[in-house]
Amino acid sequence: MIQEKPTAGIILAAGASTRFGQPKQLLRLKDKYLIEWVLDAALNSMLSRIVLVLGYSHQKILQALGKKSQHSKLYIKINPQFKEGQSHSLRTGLSTVKDDFAAVIFLLGDQPMLNSATLNTLLDRFWSSDKDICVPTYRGKRKTPTVFGRRFYRQLMDIKGDMGARQLIEANPDQVLSVEMDDPLCFFDIDTEQDFERLLCKIRNQKSKII
Repeated sequence: MIQEKPTAGIILAAGASTRFGQPKQLLRLKDKYLIEWVLDAALNSMLSRIVLVLGYSHQKILQALGKKSQHSKLYIKINPQFKEGQSHSLRTGLSTVKDDFAAVIFLLGDQPMLNSATLNTLLDRFWSSDKDICVPTYRGKRKTPTVFGRRFYRQLMDIKGDMGARQLIEANPDQVLSVEMDDPLCFFDIDTEQDFERLLCKIRNQKSKII
């Protein structure tokens, strides 16, 4: 597939995990840290560049990532103003790549079951379309991550607070390509300890069904 719209991935992972009580990025899931799962999915996908936006505990996270933080496709961006909300990290990441890439996809650092196949499906469908927003859906309900074309960069840079880009998507339904997916687990996000326990339970149940 020729990349008609070269795309960068922006991983939003700067938050302080206030609802969790400790840095979610450094939770251990199987043999990797939580942030590694998302990062590996992005690095192994068709994305041309990955920007990892860190803030809270960024030194510990970089130490945990080790040599992976030096990957040739990866650029680390520290957002010291992460307390201003997710939109500040969104703008921090976008400002890094907006002049060089025709599209970006925003990924959340707390969706460890997201995989490169899902990302590639979204990218493939987006590149083949004439839309400038692409969202995955499960049973018709919108999920993340979301792809945005360059025409929306200015509006993305104007977003404030902790809202993300939801309002921008809702205000431009004619520009939204929805891609229905069949695996809800890859969109599972972790906000609390209870969420993490639920994810572990889902993974165990998935394994038992295979066995």
